[in-house]
Amino acid sequence: MSTDTPSSEPAETPPAAAAATTPEVGVRRRSRPEKKVEITDPKAIRALAHAARLEVISELYSTQSSRTATELAQQTGLTPSAMSYHLRALQKWGIVVPAEASTDARERRWKAAGTDFAINSGGAVAGPDFAVIDLELDAFRRRASAYARARDEQRQSGESGEPAPAVLLASNLLYLTAGQRRELTERVFELLRNYELDDPNRIPPGAERIATMWSMIPDDRTLPGAPGGRGGT
Repeated sequence: MSTDTPSSEPAETPPAAAAATTPEVGVRRRSRPEKKVEITDPKAIRALAHAARLEVISELYSTQSSRTATELAQQTGLTPSAMSYHLRALQKWGIVVPAEASTDARERRWKAAGTDFAINSGGAVAGPDFAVIDLELDAFRRRASAYARARDEQRQSGESGEPAPAVLLASNLLYLTAGQRRELTERVFELLRNYELDDPNRIPPGAERIATMWSMIPDDRTLPGAPGGRGGT
């Protein structure tokens, strides 16, 4: 999922520049027709400012697999009835759709309405998409804290951790034109798509579920008078 808040100012971007690598041999990556679901209605964006709904969008769009309300409720800590309510709200805005019935048709399955999801507020100042960003950052903090607790428990029990860090957080500052920002975003998403499984229901041995986050935002620390700065000429 991505949020797009256009700006006329030069943007500096925090994420690290990672070297492109080739997916492991023998692991099929997804070859799929692209269908982007983009939300521009402010009412719809405000409706997304809920942690459970964002969790559902992330799960269904990232995995491209169907889930029941009960399965999603277990993941978010809600009751199945509460999750069903949120799923119907997301269906109203065309974000999720009912999936094909499985052999066990006792409970409806849901799936993403497309392959990619984006929020575009059209550059509105303090738009509702910023509330969505806050929730995404909260989710990142929750994941990082949960991972830190798990590592501490491993150390206390004498278990050895991973040979390499499983958490990466880096920040870069760049001077980019509007065209370069678009190009960089497209290249990052293309790189990530290379690592999507061809069959989301067949996970390679040894693979671990990893959450990624990509961000690009103008830097408020730009010095006055510096090239490209707000106070420059």
